[in-house]
Amino acid sequence: MTTLAELCEEFTSLSDAAVDHLLRLTASWSLLADLSFSDMVLCAPDENASSNDQFIVLGQVRPNNRSTLIVDDLIGSIQPSAQWPLVRQAFEAGHRAVGEVALPAIDQAVPVWCIPVRFDGRVIAVLVRLQGPLRGPASLYERAYLSIFERLCRMVSDATFPYREDTVAGPGMPRVGDGIILINDVGEVEFATPNATNALHRLGVYASTEGKTFGEAGLRLRVVDRCLEYGIPAMEEVDRSSDVAILFHCVPLFERGTVTGVVVLLRDVSDLRQLNRLVLNKEAAVREVHHRVKNNLQTISSLLRLQARRSDEIETVTALQEAERRVRSIAVVHEVLSREPGEEVVFDEIVRSVVLLVEDTVLALHPVEIVVNGELGTLPTDLATPLALALTELLTNAVEHAFTDFGGPDNEHVGVVTLDLSLVGPNAVAEIRDNGRGLDDDFMLDVATSLGLSIVRDMVRSQLNGTIEMSSVPYGEGGGTLVRVVVPTEMAI
Repeated sequence: MTTLAELCEEFTSLSDAAVDHLLRLTASWSLLADLSFSDMVLCAPDENASSNDQFIVLGQVRPNNRSTLIVDDLIGSIQPSAQWPLVRQAFEAGHRAVGEVALPAIDQAVPVWCIPVRFDGRVIAVLVRLQGPLRGPASLYERAYLSIFERLCRMVSDATFPYREDTVAGPGMPRVGDGIILINDVGEVEFATPNATNALHRLGVYASTEGKTFGEAGLRLRVVDRCLEYGIPAMEEVDRSSDVAILFHCVPLFERGTVTGVVVLLRDVSDLRQLNRLVLNKEAAVREVHHRVKNNLQTISSLLRLQARRSDEIETVTALQEAERRVRSIAVVHEVLSREPGEEVVFDEIVRSVVLLVEDTVLALHPVEIVVNGELGTLPTDLATPLALALTELLTNAVEHAFTDFGGPDNEHVGVVTLDLSLVGPNAVAEIRDNGRGLDDDFMLDVATSLGLSIVRDMVRSQLNGTIEMSSVPYGEGGGTLVRVVVPTEMAI
């Protein structure tokens, strides 16, 4: 779908500031649609037309408390002025135009308001309200809604709505149907809807609030005073106990630059807060599990290291040290998960820990530098653990065995092991390259004699459903060995 900003760029010459004003209007105008029980359309003159005889529809919103009058999506459509004469009148005259308009899908004419949207002293668009039929005579609360809507329409024409500071409608914010309280300019309640009254009851306010301030009614609420004093939207959540939480969203009403009242939208968020607490408790429990697993793995690692020190057999010592390193590489993943538990983990943090692990535990006769390029971002935890273990084995193998024929420790040749990480389509790709001696002529990965390479090969192919390739790099291209591991980022179940 074409965005409002793209439509403005193509069909109008509005400045960036004016477009931003319209974006803020459309971010908040679901409040207007719900208060007026109406569909709303935002129009601007099509400056590409040869004459001022058509408009471009920049936005459209439907009410949440009434059925829509406009079934089709009008955004991006060109509307002739002959069909919308009141839009042209409101744009040119700069004041509200009220009348009727004939819609193709409706037999009878529809009441319409065309409200000029003013910014920086000039009209930049027209807000069209298409009013559907009310269900019988308007009730007290419907009349109150329409009264608030009319006050907000005057603010649209005065450029005081939308607000520069914040939007007043959208996901997670209270809506008209959740409950409304109208406050006058001295902070007294003029009326409250039944849903709003029920929300106040949950906070322990049972007496009538009409004609009283929240403080006089026994409710400590600072947000209304701030809204009246500073004239900006404000939000506050009031808790009575661990089981009750009510969100108050205050919207100031202006008249000629002066705050004349406040619309308070209320929403009972008790269930949502309880759910949040359950999620937080679950995350804490998962974090604690990973922390304990990490500690247990570190204990096993220490036991293996102690056992290696007590052995006199070189082969036994080497095997225990390799096992200890593998256990530590798994502990690295759980250490990251203990900080940020979830179904995904930032793999780049694990890579940094793996590199430090290899540098600390592997002893080489020559200077070796490990360089990491690229990143894999977040990966599923089921993928992160075996991939981290595989990379640990491959980096260790390169550092230990790639530079064995370079002479003594005084040799000036510095070994470099490069780990290149990238995402190619749905696959994670890791390439480990060294500038060492390369592979033996008779080397075959499928019959590898190294336990580490056998573990990596089987893990990549069986557990990760990926591929692994090892090859020598010609001396003309720098020499050494190249290992390429490709695994799908979405693990098969």
